[in-house]
Amino acid sequence: MGQVVGGTITDMKRISIAFVVLACALCTNLLAAPLGTNTRTVLPAQIQQIISVDYRMLRNSPSGMALKSRVLPDNLKAFETSLRGMGVNPDTDMEQLTFVSYRTPKGMLRTFGVANGQFEPKKVVARFKLKKQKSEKYRDSDLWGASGGFVMTFLDENTMLFGEPSAVKDGLDVRDGEQRGVASNPDMMQLIAEAEAGPVWSVLDQQGTQNMLRSALGEASALADYDTIKKRLLGSLYTLDLQHGVDFGLNVQTSDSFTAGTLSALMKAGMLYKKAAGSADEKSAMDNMAVDSDSGRLVVKFKADDSKFQALLKSELFQAVSH
Repeated sequence: MGQVVGGTITDMKRISIAFVVLACALCTNLLAAPLGTNTRTVLPAQIQQIISVDYRMLRNSPSGMALKSRVLPDNLKAFETSLRGMGVNPDTDMEQLTFVSYRTPKGMLRTFGVANGQFEPKKVVARFKLKKQKSEKYRDSDLWGASGGFVMTFLDENTMLFGEPSAVKDGLDVRDGEQRGVASNPDMMQLIAEAEAGPVWSVLDQQGTQNMLRSALGEASALADYDTIKKRLLGSLYTLDLQHGVDFGLNVQTSDSFTAGTLSALMKAGMLYKKAAGSADEKSAMDNMAVDSDSGRLVVKFKADDSKFQALLKSELFQAVSH
């Protein structure tokens, strides 16, 4: 797969799979961290995945900070380092971070991020100029080079677009009408509308859902013809609330109720295996997990207190799936 900002697609998948572990190795309801207006304007049509994180929620949750420290991808660490170099403290100034993975018209996979917070653009730009850095003009946007191979630009006073130059330019092309935006993808728009009520949420397209479930099912995927089943997966979303312990939900859209029921049976088989062969923490996680199908959807829920969740983070199961 392709390169992403400051790291690899594998880095991006660590957050995605790590949250899915909560659903499948482990796993709704919520506050709200909907996408900002200017964030929406840069989203390409061919979205593979969106991951949105409410940093305010993470700061106020022991489980959130534990999850962040264990699965934070290298490209996010590099971005936080870059922010500090601009005089922005991500621990206090950033409110929401959204990662976007998408396919270009030529089939390449690229990723960029959008950060929302209290950034004071004039001070950030002044700091660049003090270091004698010059911006690159891209239509009406100024692109500033940052550490880790990033460039960044402000979409408004409180919204920053960052990533590799090609990815950032793609986002600006979408905003300026040079490329199709996500509004032309009704399936993805529907998933976003359902998911963005949560402080941490993600949506995946068909291919992303296929890959995620294969990883999440693990050995259970060998119990049936997964290559046949995966063709009937249409997309998925998951949400995570850390206000009172851990409250996680995964919702997979399939083409029919039979497929959803088959996936539910596979998931339950995987749970039985983990209960029989897993560690004490993994067995406890299975006790807090519920799997069912609802019409054409697979529904997985997990709820536990902070101590049980943090114990699970240290388990071999979590380490295997999240790396």
